[in-house]
Amino acid sequence: MKKKILSGFVMALMVVSMLAGCGGKTETTEDNNAGTTTEENTGDKLKVSLLVTGSFGDKAFNDSAQEGMEKIKADLSDKCEVEMIEMGNDKTKFEGSLLDASDSDADVIIVGTWDMKENLERVAPQYPEKKYIIFDTDVDYSLGLENVYSMSYKQNEAAFLAGVLAAGVTTSDMEFANPEATIGFVGAKDTAAVINDSVVGYIEGAKFMNPDIKVLVSYVGSYTDSATAKELALTQYSGGADCVFVAAGPASVGVIEAGAESQKYVIGVDSDQALAYEGKDEANYIISSAIKGVGTSIYNSIEKELEGTLPYGTYEQLGLAENAVGIADNDIYKSVVPEDIRNSVEDAKQKILNGEVTVSTAYGMDEATLKEIINSAQ
Repeated sequence: MKKKILSGFVMALMVVSMLAGCGGKTETTEDNNAGTTTEENTGDKLKVSLLVTGSFGDKAFNDSAQEGMEKIKADLSDKCEVEMIEMGNDKTKFEGSLLDASDSDADVIIVGTWDMKENLERVAPQYPEKKYIIFDTDVDYSLGLENVYSMSYKQNEAAFLAGVLAAGVTTSDMEFANPEATIGFVGAKDTAAVINDSVVGYIEGAKFMNPDIKVLVSYVGSYTDSATAKELALTQYSGGADCVFVAAGPASVGVIEAGAESQKYVIGVDSDQALAYEGKDEANYIISSAIKGVGTSIYNSIEKELEGTLPYGTYEQLGLAENAVGIADNDIYKSVVPEDIRNSVEDAKQKILNGEVTVSTAYGMDEATLKEIINSAQ
C-alpha cells in the first residue's frame, strides 16, 4: 500500500514538473540561413494598444506613432501583440474609446496629446491593474495615477534648429531663396503651449543666426483646417518669406501645398514629412522637418516596460540629449541645403547638447512675455 502511495506521489511530481516546464516556455531555434539563434517566447505576450485622436495618414504625429508600433510588431513580435485604433475627430467619443480599451485584454494602453489628458486622468484610476502611457503631455499625479507614465518632447530644441536652418536658407544662394531676411511660422493654436514652445524656439534659433531677421507668425486656430493653413502660408510667402516652418498637425499639409505652389521652402513638423510626399512635387520644397520621435519614444517605452524599468507615476521631458527630437537629415536636406548651412545647424545642436546654449520654453511663460518675443521678431 505504501509503495502505491509513493508511486502515485512521484507521478504527481512528474506531472507538476512537466506543466511547469510548459508554462511560459522559451524555445530556441536555429536560423540556418543567418547562422544565428533566436528565442521564441511561447507564453503570454504583452498586449499593447495605441489609440490616436483623428486618424493615421496625417503625415505627422499619428504616422510617427504608427511607425513606433510597427517597429514593435516587427522587432518584438515574440514578446508583444499590438493593436492600433483610430478614434476620429469627435472629442465626445474619446473617453468612451479609452474605456473600451481599458475593458479589453490590453496590458498597456497608449494615448497622446492634451486632447487625452483629462480623459486619462478620469479613466486610469478606475483601472489600477492596467498600465497607461501618454505622450506629448503631462498629467496630474495628485489624482492617483501611479499606473500612468507621461512624456513630452522638447520641441523648442528641434524648433531652434529649424530656426537656424531657415535663417541660413533665407539669405543664401539657394534656388528659391530671395534677398530678404524674412522667414515664416504657421502654428495650430495660439493657446497651445506645445505650439508656442515651437515658435519660441524657432525665433531664438533664427536670431541666433541673424539678430535682424524678420519672422512672420500666424496661427490657424485649428489642427485640422488645412485650407486656412494654406492661406496663411501663401500670405507669408507673398509677404517676403521664402521659408516657412509649420507646426499645425494634420493642417500642415496646407502649408506644404502653399510652398509647392509658391515655389518656396517649407520645414515640416513631427515626422519626416518629405518622406510622406516621396515621388511628388511637394517633396522638393520640404527641405527638412523638426522631428518629434514619437514612434521612437513609444518603442523605447515598451522596451523598458518589458524590462520592468518604465517609471510609471512619473513625467519625463525628452529632447536632443535623448535623441527624441531633431532635424530630418534626409537626401533632400543633404542635396538641397548647402553644406555651410548644414554645418551651422549641427554646430547649434552641439552647443545645446554641451550646455552652451539654453533654449527658452513657452511652458510656464506668461502671455505678455510670449507676445513680446513674437512681436519683436515681426
